[in-house]
Amino acid sequence: MSGNFTKQLNQLKQLASERCNLRQAFNDDAQRAQRFSITACGISLDYSKNLITNSSWQALQQLAVNSNINSLRQQMQQGVAINNTEQRAVWHTRLRQQDVTGLMLDGEDIGQQITECRAKMAALVDNLHQQQYLGYQGKAITDLIWVGIGGSLLGPQMAVEALTPYHCSPVKLHFAGNIDGAVVSDILSTLNPATTLVVVASKSFGTEETKQNALAIRQWFSQHGADKAAIAHHFWAASSNITAAAEFGIEQKNILPLWDWVGGRYSLWSAIGLPIALMIGNQQFKALLAGAEAMDQHFFSAPMHENMPVIMALLGVWYINGHACQAQALLPYSHYLRLLPSYVQQLDMESNGKSVDHTGKALPYATAPVIWGDAGTNGQHAYHQLLHQSALAVPADFILPLQVKHPLKNHHQRLAAHCFAQTQALMQGKTLTEAIAECLAQGMSKQHANALAPHKVSPGNKPSNTLLLPELSPYYLGALISLYEHKVFCQGAIWQLNSFDQWGVELGKQLSGPIYQALAGNSSHSFDNSTSALITQFLAAQD
Repeated sequence: MSGNFTKQLNQLKQLASERCNLRQAFNDDAQRAQRFSITACGISLDYSKNLITNSSWQALQQLAVNSNINSLRQQMQQGVAINNTEQRAVWHTRLRQQDVTGLMLDGEDIGQQITECRAKMAALVDNLHQQQYLGYQGKAITDLIWVGIGGSLLGPQMAVEALTPYHCSPVKLHFAGNIDGAVVSDILSTLNPATTLVVVASKSFGTEETKQNALAIRQWFSQHGADKAAIAHHFWAASSNITAAAEFGIEQKNILPLWDWVGGRYSLWSAIGLPIALMIGNQQFKALLAGAEAMDQHFFSAPMHENMPVIMALLGVWYINGHACQAQALLPYSHYLRLLPSYVQQLDMESNGKSVDHTGKALPYATAPVIWGDAGTNGQHAYHQLLHQSALAVPADFILPLQVKHPLKNHHQRLAAHCFAQTQALMQGKTLTEAIAECLAQGMSKQHANALAPHKVSPGNKPSNTLLLPELSPYYLGALISLYEHKVFCQGAIWQLNSFDQWGVELGKQLSGPIYQALAGNSSHSFDNSTSALITQFLAAQD
């Protein structure tokens, strides 16, 4: 199939070479915005400011039809092991399914397992909210440390931040991810072990960063007089490795299950979502799942030309493979969504940052873009200069909630004005003639105007999407995350790669072991001269 995409790729490159002038396109078609807009699950997508014509868009839609998106999404629903390198099903969508009765996979009652996990999570959240979970000194838990990294941290951290107006927990939440000792040290310096609960989130219970942080926290408990039984009472785990968690000292009743058919970056719907449920409550966590399920149903049932994840995926392929764009900006115009770009970085780049197809054959084309961005309007005073005037073409997704919880409505109107103005400016730009006229209107001499005007020119014709959410509620956040998940899935299907493994992260982990032993003075391993010099410098600084 990758060969088939290669043949279609030549057509895409030919179409991309036929310049689309967006300013002219809007002048010629008063209905362009209406024709290139879609709404799903309450979220609206305006993709009219993209470099597409009727002919190029028809070709892109045909690309979706010719791909195996349809067959792969059917296999996903059926529990087929579409993660072929690890022989695993991909069933994270089942985790947000309201009715899981009779859900079977390989002879196991997965529905019952999901139901039991949800009940266990909900009971823990209720106990913490009602301050009925008492520590080893009989005091109510006041703080929870969530120990994880990557998919076990980015998703819940992003969602907890995004849903700040819905927080209702008396328990304070702390995320410990990086192995940098400053992270755990700073958190522990403000807490009392007698009122602190710890959840270690690791599917394998062997991830180095998570394990070392958990060990440091366990030692902190011991240093404050907590015995083995007390520590066991204060530690929970979200893991599939019950044996390793038990060896660490966590009781089986305190272990929330994870399954091998849920990838880390798709896991916030599982027990990894416990921090979200803790902060917004069980009912609102159900609303988060419901929003994601609604987008799932749209993705699985809507025809290709009316399917929002498919449309966004096609636009991404258009720019990466047709226009040779290497980056994409994600620009949420919401303070609470400021961690969304970081979350989508992992979702997109870890899923599709591959150079071989699902059979191991080298791909002759580029795949995932570099994802970057920050909350607007902060970015306008930083990197938007590059977006507007550099020679680089960086497609951008602008995301704006229409309603907000805070009382400063004028602020939100100004925020929306900036959001819409940025997409308009990227699209239409400013010509030299317009820049000269603007300078003259400001009272400049003709000579001064002619000298300054070139610096004010913006080429325009820079593509963007605008996504509007009715509000940033749990339901719509769930739908938004699900939208990006399925977009990434569709692009992986078009590129014929496995979006659900991440073997590329293994090499650095493997090499760090011998280097650590050398830094600890326990190794005579030989390294390249650069690495050896770095080790020598580090050791000298420790004396």
